[in-house]
Amino acid sequence: MIAMGVASSAGLNAAQAEGTVNVYSYRQPFLIQPLLDAFTEKTGIDTEVLFLDKGLEDRIAAEGENSPADVILTVDIGRLINVEEKGITQTVDSETINENIPAEFRDPEGQWFGLTTRGRVVYASKDRVEQDTITYEELADPKWKGKICLRSGQHMYNIALFASMIAHHGEEKAEEWMKGLKANLARKPNGNDRAQAQGIYSGECDLGIGNTYYVGKMLTNEEEPEQKEWANAIKVLFPNSEERGTHVNISGMAMAKHAPNRENALKLMEFLASAEAQSIYAEENFEYPVLPGAEVSEMVKSFGEIKPDSLPLEEIAKHRKAASEMVDRVGLDEGPES
Repeated sequence: MIAMGVASSAGLNAAQAEGTVNVYSYRQPFLIQPLLDAFTEKTGIDTEVLFLDKGLEDRIAAEGENSPADVILTVDIGRLINVEEKGITQTVDSETINENIPAEFRDPEGQWFGLTTRGRVVYASKDRVEQDTITYEELADPKWKGKICLRSGQHMYNIALFASMIAHHGEEKAEEWMKGLKANLARKPNGNDRAQAQGIYSGECDLGIGNTYYVGKMLTNEEEPEQKEWANAIKVLFPNSEERGTHVNISGMAMAKHAPNRENALKLMEFLASAEAQSIYAEENFEYPVLPGAEVSEMVKSFGEIKPDSLPLEEIAKHRKAASEMVDRVGLDEGPES
């Protein structure tokens, strides 16, 4: 059963049923189902999924000791740290997981673990943008005035990027940069990452900011084939590749504090860290595996080579609050003319 939004967890009442693991997920069901299916086929352990688009941490905290949650799946370093700070996770000490997930992608105390990375890149018009390299700093250059599309600056994907700019440059310089970015917007920020590619396709803008995996999702979207046209209109530029590297974020997992099926939860977490699961991530979701040496999909390879920013994600996460306040102070979401 997949429960959408803030639906009741009635379907998870058999929390202690033998051969079950309960997953509370911020990750959309279609992204994780191939992994869960493979896990069930391999182990015979069923999975029950509760998907929420907001309030997952508060829900688990409110459920307390009676929470059915075994494993928490989420995206963004900020959310991973938040579930730890909410006190709804427990330490996991697994040799298998620690061998497969590099230290920079897991909590030193074993409270959370990264599973995949995705680059926060620049989508550029194939027809109207000649250059094949760019930096984040250049997005504030007046030459791009009226040519950049962006989703809300308060979205966690952008907050993490802005936090990285603060980490690298300090708040004062980062704010000047954000003012320049705002001045270069083609319109008021709106939509999701795919909408920025659509804006480039329609000619509304020449550049957009988005995650790498959305390009793969658009190129393979048979249900909405118009998205293939959007994706074919853009090229992926990996900012700052010739210096510090491109900002990346992670998806990750944690074991819930009161996991009623702890043994099965550990089996799922070890599977998600395995080469088999990493391969599924790479092929199905067009993300970069954290497992050293794991192959990315041919689709992702076609975007070009990524050089990740080496700045620790925990360091970036420290500046998320300042980044959010800066977005409001600059009025980024009000658009270029405000």
